[in-house]
Amino acid sequence: MYSHRIRYHEVDQQGYLFNSRYLEIADIAMTEFFRSLGWQYDALVAAGADPSVVKSEITFATPGRFDDVLDADTVPTKVGTSSFHLRTILRRGSVVVATIENTYVNVDVDAARSRPLPVDVAEALKRTVEVETV
Repeated sequence: MYSHRIRYHEVDQQGYLFNSRYLEIADIAMTEFFRSLGWQYDALVAAGADPSVVKSEITFATPGRFDDVLDADTVPTKVGTSSFHLRTILRRGSVVVATIENTYVNVDVDAARSRPLPVDVAEALKRTVEVETV
């Protein structure tokens, strides 16, 4: 889990966490999630995993405000051959502030195309998958 204190420059004139900042927090949470699995980001890339966001969906429940501390809980909900989905729930205490669903594709930067996830990375993700509920 990653905790983020909302800073002054991250809020809009209403005093709410600006909408694009939610994706920044989710990106940091993704990096910290992989760290919790034993993969620092540079090691992840060296192993052949370079995830890029191809789809994001944010459901806002209540505003985040300046100086709030948001806990970001990130779990994979689906793991494919070259892609995976992460759900990040941002909470202020027990109150859900937002849910962010990101789809990542593993890319080969030089070829500018997708490539399969390294087996050990995919297996680590699969061990922590939380089944999606509708």
